[in-house]
Amino acid sequence: MEKSNVEKAAAAKVLYTGKTHTEGGREGISKSSDGNLDLILSTPGTNGKGTNPEQLFAAGWSACYIGALGLAAKKHGIVLEKNTFVDAEVDLCNTDGVYFLQARLNVFLPGVDSGLANELIELAHQTCPYSKATRGNIHVTITLIENY
Repeated sequence: MEKSNVEKAAAAKVLYTGKTHTEGGREGISKSSDGNLDLILSTPGTNGKGTNPEQLFAAGWSACYIGALGLAAKKHGIVLEKNTFVDAEVDLCNTDGVYFLQARLNVFLPGVDSGLANELIELAHQTCPYSKATRGNIHVTITLIENY
């Protein structure tokens, strides 16, 4: 019988722990324990000078997803070009007072034919920890950008 994600996590070797301290919520500040992150936060759609959780989530997911694409490419004996990119869009939504997220990942894989590119995209989506965390929890659309 396959182990559940909870059982896998209990037995996992922790590779890295990101630690932050946030005060004030969407109109506050957030700092990492190592000092590399020090942000002002602002509510989306306001004139605030800070970033917001949706932008941070999109940045983290797209960076992680590119790493997963690299692992998928390696399995196929290829190396991704440096100008590979993922444009991530994370929507904060509300229906009848219930807040939720949805997302789109737009992937550009230069020099990779569309058949293989779509295979790499699917492998990356199965590998990326952000994709795993959101699977079944939010609506996600992944699109291959063929001409950029």
